[in-house]
Formats: sequence, structure tokens, C-alpha cells
Amino acid sequence: MTFRERLSDQLDRPIVRNTIMGVILFNAAILGLETSDTVMATAGPLIIFLDMLCLAVFVVELAAKLYARGWSFFRSGWSIFDFVIVAIALVPAAQGLSVLRALRILRLLRVISVAPTLRRVVEGFVTALPGMASVFLLTGVIFYIASVMATKLFGPTFPDWFGTLGLSAYSLFQIMTLESWSMGIVRPVMEVYPYAWAFFVPFILMTTFVVVNLVVGLIVNSMQDAHAEESNAATDDYRETVLRRLESIEAKLTRGD
Repeated sequence: MTFRERLSDQLDRPIVRNTIMGVILFNAAILGLETSDTVMATAGPLIIFLDMLCLAVFVVELAAKLYARGWSFFRSGWSIFDFVIVAIALVPAAQGLSVLRALRILRLLRVISVAPTLRRVVEGFVTALPGMASVFLLTGVIFYIASVMATKLFGPTFPDWFGTLGLSAYSLFQIMTLESWSMGIVRPVMEVYPYAWAFFVPFILMTTFVVVNLVVGLIVNSMQDAHAEESNAATDDYRETVLRRLESIEAKLTRGD
């Protein structure tokens, strides 16, 4: 086994992965403390030093992975994700790029690539996107139809909520989220239009309880499929390992070792 292969195996060990996760969480806490003027006035240099130390750990880890895996490092989407996150942190925050200092908190997203359970959640979400596109298209059609109807029905009396197509869409989005939908919007409308409930209740049933649950169901199914694929891959790897060991033992017995 070459040095690169041994280094790659060491980087994949749970103790290394857990250490990196600890550094990520510690760095997130440090970046949170930087938002406090009181803390920065008391221990500002120490906090900045610890932040730079965490960044140095990330750079060393990334460099080790690049050396150990070569160009195959960029074949993994999660590896590219880590590379981009660390690269953003290395861009100097000067000459109009000071906003990148705020983006340093994105380092916390690296915990997703380190923790397998979080990776499974994200992979399930990404897998569900094609199916979710159809649901979002359906939602857009429903919102457009309802916005046009609401603008025609309620716009003249309630221009602040339904005066234009955009205002109607925003008000209907608030109603869909069930945030102050009854006392804030619907009941005042019903004082002028007593039968307005016949419009709002079906809209809530269609969007909040049907479309949103469709999205949740798609994500859950995709996560289950991703978990099943991961389990099958782990089983296949274990089977191949056992077969290689059996072949090795058989070869030794054949040679009479």
C-alpha cells in the first residue's frame, strides 16, 4: 500500500471525521461570538486567532485529501462542495469583497458533508427535486388562478391586500402559511363579502393540506430510497471484502502455506 493510499484511509477514519466535525462546530461558535461587540472588545484578538486556526485545519485537511486522491477528489460532489466553502473563506475581504466575511459562516455547512445522516437528507432532497418541480408547477397554476380571482373579487374593496396581482399572490401566500390568515385577512373580508369563505377555505385545503403534503411525501420517499441504496451499497462492499478474503485464504491453502 502506497503512502497516498494509507493517507486516504486515515482521512476516512471515524476519529478524523469526528475531529473535523468538532472543529466545524467550534468554528461556528467562534463566528457567532464575533457578532458581539462586548466579546470582541474583551477577547477580540483571541477569537480572531482561533478563527484563523480553524481555517488552517480546514486547509490542511483539504490539501491532504487533494494529495491523497488526486484528480479523483473532484469526482465527488461533496468534495467539490468542501473545496468551494474553504475557497470562499480564503478570498481576501477587501476591495469591495468585505461581504465575504459574512459568508465565512458557510463553513458550518461542511458538517453536512462530514455527517453521513445529513448527507442522506440532502441527497434525498436533491433526488426529489424533479418530482417537486411538477408539484411547484401545479402550485404556481393554482396561485395564478386564485390571484386573478381574488383581485377581481376583493381588489376594489381591499386594495392593500388584493389591489394588484402581486399583492393578491402575496396575501394568498400568507393565507397558505396560516399566519394570521383568519383574523388578519379572511374575517375582515367576510365582513364585506359574507360568502368569501367559499373562496378561501378551498384554497387553504388545496394548497396547505394537499400540495405541501405532496412535497413532504416526495422528500420522505426520496430519503428512504437513498437510505436503501446506501444500505445495498454497504452490503455489496462487505460481500466483496469477504469474497476477496476467502479467495486469499483459498490461494494460500492451494500453495500449501
